[in-house]
Amino acid sequence: MKRILTLAAALVLSLSLSAQTPSQEDYLRRYNNLVARVGAAGVGVETLVDKWIADYPEDTSARLAQFSFWYTKAQTPKVIQLPQDRYLGREPLLPMTDSLGRKNNYFEDVDFEDESFGAALEALDQAVALAPQRLDFRLLKADALTAYEKGSPDMALASLKALADENYRQHPAWTHESLEKVDDEVFKALMQDYCFAFFRLGTDSSAEAFKSLSEHMLTYCKDDPMFLDNIGSYWLVSKKDYKKAQKYYDQVLKKHPDDVTAIRNGVLLARSKKDVKLEKKYLAMMARYGVTDTDKASAAARLEALNRKK
Repeated sequence: MKRILTLAAALVLSLSLSAQTPSQEDYLRRYNNLVARVGAAGVGVETLVDKWIADYPEDTSARLAQFSFWYTKAQTPKVIQLPQDRYLGREPLLPMTDSLGRKNNYFEDVDFEDESFGAALEALDQAVALAPQRLDFRLLKADALTAYEKGSPDMALASLKALADENYRQHPAWTHESLEKVDDEVFKALMQDYCFAFFRLGTDSSAEAFKSLSEHMLTYCKDDPMFLDNIGSYWLVSKKDYKKAQKYYDQVLKKHPDDVTAIRNGVLLARSKKDVKLEKKYLAMMARYGVTDTDKASAAARLEALNRKK
């Protein structure tokens, strides 16, 4: 009888302790409230997140909170002074010139501490392992790597290429918190966003990453006009090789004569070459296929003006 009472008492104690464990929703609420007060890496956040993970090791929200803590902790904002108009695609925080009229612009920048950034990636990898179908988790890693590598997005590029390989070879049923569905068109648009992000960084290394990711996508999406346009833009902007650039734009326009990106870039290419005949060719296309009436009217007016100069 005594033994039964002892077991009963132990059971009551166990239930009592179990009831004291916050639910996953409670942890999330407490975390959001704390972060709102002290920030993602503020006092008490790490302790709360560690306890959350200990109680619910398979909760992806807890892993994302851990990522956010370490990613924020890794960063040290700073301001740098450079004699240029843009830095990594950004305009200056404070544009200035010195007494001699030389540019002396100030830009926002961030230094990353390697150990904390590594801990952030480890937390994110654990979230991916728990929910491999979550495409937004994969893209979050690409975003973090792009920010960390600044103008040399080598790891970000490798991550995105691997993601494309997985998408087209394994055909996973992706989910994304902000998207109703992730079909082929959505996936291509997301990859194009990263191509554009690399392009905007404005460094030699990022231009190569822009070209490399576009070429990698073309291995799965042969003759896709979006990525062919990208290759044309690489040769036009980064290399000033007008012949190669035109080859890609004309390749697009042969199958997609209404591709406004190729047409618009063709006009820019022709003007860069000061090739009036070539400009007329692309202006005629823009006058027909321009996205807006203003585009069409402007192209038609320019074409008419050039024709009058004969």
